[in-house]
Amino acid sequence: MLSMLNVCLKRLQEMPVCLLYPPMDVLPILQVRPMTGDDLDSVMAIEAASYSTPWNLEHFRNEIASRFSWPYVAVEGENVVGYVCLMSLFEEAQILNIAVMPGRRGRGIARMLLEHAFRLALEQGAEILALEVRASNSAAISLYEKLGFRRVGIRARYYDSVEDAVLMEKTLKENP
Repeated sequence: MLSMLNVCLKRLQEMPVCLLYPPMDVLPILQVRPMTGDDLDSVMAIEAASYSTPWNLEHFRNEIASRFSWPYVAVEGENVVGYVCLMSLFEEAQILNIAVMPGRRGRGIARMLLEHAFRLALEQGAEILALEVRASNSAAISLYEKLGFRRVGIRARYYDSVEDAVLMEKTLKENP
């Protein structure tokens, strides 16, 4: 019995390995680039799937047109899978909006967008990066804290006049 088991194990070891992953040249590449008007249908779909009170199309058009805003999208292959809207004015920058397509969450896309926003804010001379997040969004709060944000306040009943907003800040550059 033991010798038959050894024969089976030896045959298994000699069998070719079948990978369940596609070859690397087939995997879509994730990249971050400036948001354009052509991205707005995808951005609006992600926005509607992400928020109970979503921004409207005009909000995003204004972000694209503003000289103080830097809206970016995360693109996987040819598909927009997330976005971030950064506003920077003098020494403070603010994340106005960020979302990732529900089916693509938990894969580092939000982190990638935030790290891109950090670099942009620094390039614009910002020393502090601020944002607000629903108190119930523990996944986002956890990510923000891992990336160096700290809780600095609460806006009571800010969302839909019901839920608190947690105000968070990250120091990008220390004052001399």
